[in-house]
Amino acid sequence: MIAIITTEQKDLLVGMKYDNIQYFNPIQDLNGNWVISQEEINNCIMVECIWVKDLTLSTFNPPIYEDPFI
Repeated sequence: MIAIITTEQKDLLVGMKYDNIQYFNPIQDLNGNWVISQEEINNCIMVECIWVKDLTLSTFNPPIYEDPFI
């Protein structure tokens, strides 16, 4: 599961730790939406990003990458 975030929210999270060790890693889904993982949300303990706990979860639609060698 993932949560879709805005570009502005993505910009806030890039370079920010969600715990004392690991950083947020927003990625784009099939539709170009920025998303963060449920793991990042569940393990967020940092006060400055605790708002991610209020995000709605949805199913991840991974982007499709074509293999240039096929």
